[in-house]
Amino acid sequence: MNIPDDLKYTKTHEWARAEGELVRMGITDHAQSELQDITYIELPEVGTQLGQSEAFGVIESVKAASDLNLPVGGEIVEVNSALPDELDVISSDPYGRGWIIAVRPSDPAELDALMDAAAYAKLVEEEG
Repeated sequence: MNIPDDLKYTKTHEWARAEGELVRMGITDHAQSELQDITYIELPEVGTQLGQSEAFGVIESVKAASDLNLPVGGEIVEVNSALPDELDVISSDPYGRGWIIAVRPSDPAELDALMDAAAYAKLVEEEG
């Protein structure tokens, strides 16, 4: 399982990466492996304002449907519009081409409060 050290993580298995004044996010390698064959993703509208941990979309697989939750609150400024046609990139490159949205955070300190790679690895291990 791949858990990059340069990202922050949520308890609901999203990752977040600071990129200048934006935060790009997606689902973790662990999350995509648990979902297995992803069949659908619902993306939010650019300009949507949401708080930290609020659901911004849904991801579905042959096994389950899961809400996608914002690691940091703010305005959605970009969505990966290629995803609906290329769902396999979420599985093959979850931390690269498989990113889901970019947010302009309303409180950048929320990013600092997320789990680092070691804490996320422990969470995954405990969930077993």
